[in-house]
Amino acid sequence: QVQLVESGGGLVQAGGSLRLSCVVSGETIDIKDWAVAWFRQPPGKEREFVAAVSWSGASTSYADSVKGRFAVSRDNAKSAVYLQMNSLKPEDTAVYSCASERWGDGSPLIRIYDYWGQGTQVTISS
Repeated sequence: QVQLVESGGGLVQAGGSLRLSCVVSGETIDIKDWAVAWFRQPPGKEREFVAAVSWSGASTSYADSVKGRFAVSRDNAKSAVYLQMNSLKPEDTAVYSCASERWGDGSPLIRIYDYWGQGTQVTISS
């Protein structure tokens, strides 16, 4: 079984920054084998893809709405994946969740991912 725990959410003003963390754990897993993606669900809307990093770390992908503002990275030694969010806008307000797929290439498709965290709330005030 794989567990994912997000942290780092909060309330910030527009233009500010936040860094989200996703720690991946499990009895026999090695994070080096797992792609991790970030998704978000704004209030009253469907869940949407934000960013992802492949299992090897060689590739990253982003939704158009966050390109140039968000950056995803991984630290395998800490079993963690990060989402650095800069120049935040009120429309970035959502519950942000991380998800993992073994040997994945960082797909934006929700159905690809096997394991999910509980999510962390990000609220951007105008």
